[in-house]
Amino acid sequence: QVQLVESGGGLVRPGGSLRLSCAASGISFSFYDAGWYRQAPGKPREFVANILSGGSTNSADSVKGRFTISRDSGKKMQYLQMNNLNTKDTAVYYCHARLGGSVSWGRGNQVPVSS
Repeated sequence: QVQLVESGGGLVRPGGSLRLSCAASGISFSFYDAGWYRQAPGKPREFVANILSGGSTNSADSVKGRFTISRDSGKKMQYLQMNNLNTKDTAVYYCHARLGGSVSWGRGNQVPVSS
C-alpha cells in the first residue's frame, strides 16, 4: 500500500523559513518522480516544485529563488526547503509521487504564514 506522509509544517512569520519532509512507503521511490503542490484557502491546488527520478528539478515562478526541492531516494524521502516566506505562501502543502499514470498524494500539511 502506497503511503506518503508529510511533516514539518506549522506557523511561520513572514521572512521566515521552514522545511517540509515527505516520507514514502510501499513504493520503489527511486523510480518515481516526486514533488509538491499547494492549495490556498478558496483557490485551486497549484504546482510548487518537482524533482524527477533522475534528479532534475522544476519549480513555479512564484517560488523560484526561495524554495528548493530535494530528495534522498535511499531513505524514500523528499524535502521542500522554503525560505523568505510571505503571506501568499499560506496554504496546505501536499507531496506527491508519480510513476507513469500512477499518482499518490500525501494528506497535506498546513503552512500558515502570519505575523
